[in-house]
Amino acid sequence: MDLKQLEYFVRVAELGSFTRASIALHIAQPALSRQVRLMEVELRQNLLTRTGRGAIPTEAGKLLLKHGRGILHQVEVAREEMGAVRGALAGRVSIGLPPSLSKLITVPLTQAFKQQLPHAQLTLTEGFSILMQEGLRVGNLDIAVLYNSDRSPELETITLHTEELVLISRNTTAKANAFRKTASGKPKPIKLADVAALPLILPSRPNAFRILIESEMITIGCKPLLALEVDGLNSILSLVREGMGHAVLPSYTLSNAENPAHFTVRSIRSPSIMSELTLLRSSRRASTDTQKKAVELIQRVVAKALKPYL
Repeated sequence: MDLKQLEYFVRVAELGSFTRASIALHIAQPALSRQVRLMEVELRQNLLTRTGRGAIPTEAGKLLLKHGRGILHQVEVAREEMGAVRGALAGRVSIGLPPSLSKLITVPLTQAFKQQLPHAQLTLTEGFSILMQEGLRVGNLDIAVLYNSDRSPELETITLHTEELVLISRNTTAKANAFRKTASGKPKPIKLADVAALPLILPSRPNAFRILIESEMITIGCKPLLALEVDGLNSILSLVREGMGHAVLPSYTLSNAENPAHFTVRSIRSPSIMSELTLLRSSRRASTDTQKKAVELIQRVVAKALKPYL
């Protein structure tokens, strides 16, 4: 099996068709089919199920597809390192972002990347923690930004930001006045035990915020009163705005809302819920100069984007 055969197989598996893959790769379909078949013979396994509508990976094919993507990505990294000898920071950097942060930093991060690394290619992917950690492990991702990640000797970890989760509720005049302090005009803090008694709209497990909220409530002998289980911050905020329940999220998530004035934000105490945003890299693979520069850009962009919410 050579790299060209692996690239051919990955394209066919991703596109689900020899015809579409041959067009994308600029290779005749018979030649493409022959190369993929030679790889199947060498591996002694069928990798694709051919149908009248296309080609579907077998179980063995799915396994090879997962590893093949990582292998091809690392080949690109090797080419980048060789190109760096000539003095230019180039190559591809693949970064995974959590959905709650992606909307806030995608544009400024892309702009900074194009300005500081004009010869490099940026790939941004949204995903949940488990999928992004797997992407780091197999080599599909170079960098991942995660919430409350477990420390592991396989991963290099940099803390980007630490913030309290807050209670986000629908803003009505009566409620807003009841929540406010006379002196400061800010909403009064609420005890975590009282938060647990409210109908909450929470993301489903294994969302990092959901796990963190439940863990903190367990420490005081409580569990959340689950009104709705919804994945997607915009959907959660829309439901909160309609009075369907309350949310427990970082305050900066209101930047995703069309009109933040529709919501009230209250600090949570006794205890507070601290969320940590971290940047992860695989410790098994050396960082290229382009990746190191990308880490610096992420740190600066995150710090600037979240500063208004500190």
